[in-house]
Parts: sequence; C-alpha cells; structure tokens
Amino acid sequence: MLLLLAQYLQQFHTGFSVFQYLTLRGILGVLTALVLALWLGPWMIRTLQVRQIGQAVRSEGPQSHLSKKGTPTMGGALILSAIAISTLLWADLSNRYVWVVLAVTLLFGAIGWVDDYRKVIEKNSRGLPSRWKYFWQSVFGLAAALFLYMTAQAPIETTFIVPLLKNVEIPLGFGFVVLTYFVIVGSSNAVNLTDGLDGLAIMPTVMVGGALGIFCYLSGNANFSEYLLIPYVPGAGELIVFSGALIGAGLGFLWFNTYPAQVFMGDVGALALGAALGTMAVIVRQEIVLFIMGGVFVMETLSVMIQVASFKLTGKRVFRMAPIHHHFELKGWPEPRVIVRFWIITVILVLVGLATLKLR
Repeated sequence: MLLLLAQYLQQFHTGFSVFQYLTLRGILGVLTALVLALWLGPWMIRTLQVRQIGQAVRSEGPQSHLSKKGTPTMGGALILSAIAISTLLWADLSNRYVWVVLAVTLLFGAIGWVDDYRKVIEKNSRGLPSRWKYFWQSVFGLAAALFLYMTAQAPIETTFIVPLLKNVEIPLGFGFVVLTYFVIVGSSNAVNLTDGLDGLAIMPTVMVGGALGIFCYLSGNANFSEYLLIPYVPGAGELIVFSGALIGAGLGFLWFNTYPAQVFMGDVGALALGAALGTMAVIVRQEIVLFIMGGVFVMETLSVMIQVASFKLTGKRVFRMAPIHHHFELKGWPEPRVIVRFWIITVILVLVGLATLKLR
C-alpha cells in the first residue's frame, strides 16, 4: 500500500523513488513488524489472560513443565497480524508470490486457530481431529502447489535443483505439485512439533526465514542468479519483504516468548510459519536447502516417527520422550540449555545452507 503511495508521490519529489529498492522495503518490513509485535504484545497477553486462554500441560511430560499450565497461548495470532500488516504495507501487491505466501500463511494459521480454540476454549483435549487437520492442510497445500504450477512462466520454476551439482536439474512436470504439497505440509507439521519449549521454535524459524529471504532476493535478480548459478525466478525478490516481516514479527514475539515464556504461539503460529517457510523454499527451488537449514525441525519430526514406529513394532521406546527436545529434558538438561543448543545447531545449519550459494 505504501509502495503505491510512494510511486504516486514520486511525481512530486524524486526522493520517494528510494522506496523502489527491495533492500530498503525489506528493512522497513522488519522494523514495522517488530514494532507492531512489541506494541500489541502486552495487550494480547492481557486479553488472553482475561479470557483464560491458557496452555494445557501433559501430566506425563517433564515435571518442570507443570508450572507452565495456564500460560496464555494462541500468541501466534500476534505474529501473523504483524506479518500481514507489514507485508501489505511495504510489498508490491501486484506480485503473485507475495499473495500466495501470505495466503498460505494465513490459511494454515486458520487451521491452527481452530485447533487451539477447541483445546483451550471448548476444553476439548483432542482439538481439531488429526484427520481434519491433515485434510485442510492438504487442501490448502495442494491449492498453493497447483497455483504455482499453473502460473509458472519458465521451465526452471518447476525443476528440481540439487545444490552443489550445477548441472543436475530434473524437470518435474506435474510432479512439482506433489513435491510442493509435501514440502509445505511437511514443514508446517515439523515446526509445530518443534514448538514445545520457550522460544525453541520461533528463533530457528526466524533464522531459516531470513536465509530464505536472501535466496529470494538473489533468485529474483538476473545478475546475481546467473553469477551464483541458482534459478532465476522473476518476482521472487519481492519476498524479501515478507521475509523481513517474518523476522521482525518473530523477534517481537520472542521478546515475550523467551524463557520463562509469558505467552506461547500455539498451533495458530507454528502451523502457519512452517507452511510459509516451505512455500518460500519451493518458489526459489531450494527444497533441499530448506531441509538442511531446518535440520532441527527435521530432527524433531524424525524423532517422533522413530518413536512411534519403534513402539508399534517392538513395544519399546527409542527416546525417553518425543519430540526429542523432551528426551534431553528428561536426561537432566535444563530447558534453557536445550533451547540455546538447538539455536546454535540452527545457526550452523543455516550457514551451511547459505554456503551452497557459492559451492556449485
């Protein structure tokens, strides 16, 4: 919206042309979302407390978590509000990628909101039944995949890219839709599984989202993409504004979510943010890089799959508790130690992912 205003005012003063620069609008996206999150955060926390929208805690989990009972949840609505407002203010609203990422984020957030609402308001411990949760995730994931497939303007936009191997490009055809579906839905659930400790999910999400923003900026520039041997995706650069909004909103939320948390994001935030990361990675054809940078999310997901499979097949558990962050807690690691060490792992993996830009 403000970009349109700046374009109009440019005829009266050339100084307004500065808002055409993606880097500036990306920075403004960060700052706008950060200010909104910090400003709205206290009000939202008070509102959640007044309405008694508090976190339920599993009795079989770590005993240290019992003190978290009643902590306001559904704080992910704060993140999504800040992201949406900041993106709409600073992004080019004629860009299809901006709309598809924003739509996926909000729609997956709506799934999480229904799940959280049923748990904390209706006191239904099951929340939204898994079959319905996966059904709506599949509907929205497939819709996004089909949209990207049908609006692709060049073969590279539906080609599978293998990092480090500059000559390996596999045309997917309609298989692109299948891959996109699994990436979006898989990353959504992976972030949701990671969201179990104070600040554990949001900081890796911010770091991975920021790195994907760099990929978007470079992929959207013909010169940079040619030099770095990455796919040139016209228009993808505009997603740096969304990435900036995600960073700002995430950091603003972390102000209140850091240990000991004043508010939890709930499924409304975790499902949405995971889907956003998956969609961005698909657009710039960096699914494998997302897998690398989001290694903590992958590890959390695999720990659950291994635990379930082992228990069903042998009746024994591999981990003391899954997801794996609870395993380390039950081994005696204090919660802040688990959180910070997982953050450190993410920093390393994000750097590895960014290194693939040059190692081709």
